[in-house]
Amino acid sequence: MEWWLAYLLIGAIVGFFAGLLGIGGGLIIVPTLTYLFIAQDFPPDRILHLALGTTMATIIFTSAASLYVHHAHGAVNWLTVRHLTPGILFGTYGGATLAGTMTSKLLSIIFVIFIFYAATQIWLKFAPKPSRQLPGKGGMFAIGGLIGALSSLVAIGGGLLSIPFQTFCNVKLHQAIGTAAAIGFPIAVAGTVGYVANGLMQSQPLPNYSLGYVYLPALGWLVLASMLTAPIGARTAHTTHTHILRIILIVLLYGLGIKMLMGLW
Repeated sequence: MEWWLAYLLIGAIVGFFAGLLGIGGGLIIVPTLTYLFIAQDFPPDRILHLALGTTMATIIFTSAASLYVHHAHGAVNWLTVRHLTPGILFGTYGGATLAGTMTSKLLSIIFVIFIFYAATQIWLKFAPKPSRQLPGKGGMFAIGGLIGALSSLVAIGGGLLSIPFQTFCNVKLHQAIGTAAAIGFPIAVAGTVGYVANGLMQSQPLPNYSLGYVYLPALGWLVLASMLTAPIGARTAHTTHTHILRIILIVLLYGLGIKMLMGLW
């Protein structure tokens, strides 16, 4: 029962921030699931793989819930979503496949580096040139592939990559957040398929009630709570100043990065 309660609490927090900031919540779920799986004596060299796979499956639901509210506020640029999605699907499945060949420690190091990079990029964001716009279809496919590959490798919904990319191209922050929520859905679907497929091919026994690298009990409780709080976070985003949203995101990322870095040693 104590594990179920922990999953519910994590899901509630993740859902709120997923809606508020347009992120899938992976940067919160992955470190916390890692600690919970360690406490439950899961196979040590598969713990992070299970955390990543379960997180990607959770993002399917959190992105859908926050997307609904952002769309209702007219904050989703569906043309951008349509142009990025083909590359995202290609890159995401490839990233999940690559993750299955790595050790947990290597994945942890990549994840920590990415957290600090994302936080620093947002903190030191340079103002784009007024004339800069989103690239054409070819450029969008390439950017989508890169976003998808990195997102599945570290189990995020893509918001931490797509939001800076869009704002760099002079997209307003609120619309960038709403569009990121939409982009997170295909990333999560393709990434989940990849983690399930690679986990099913794993010869080492995985915990009971696992579907590949997706641990179903954790998924169920995370989704239950996050689906309730994601719309609340999304509505809050449209009443909050962009400067405050940026500060919240930066503090959250640095805090999680430091916590996980300490865990490596």
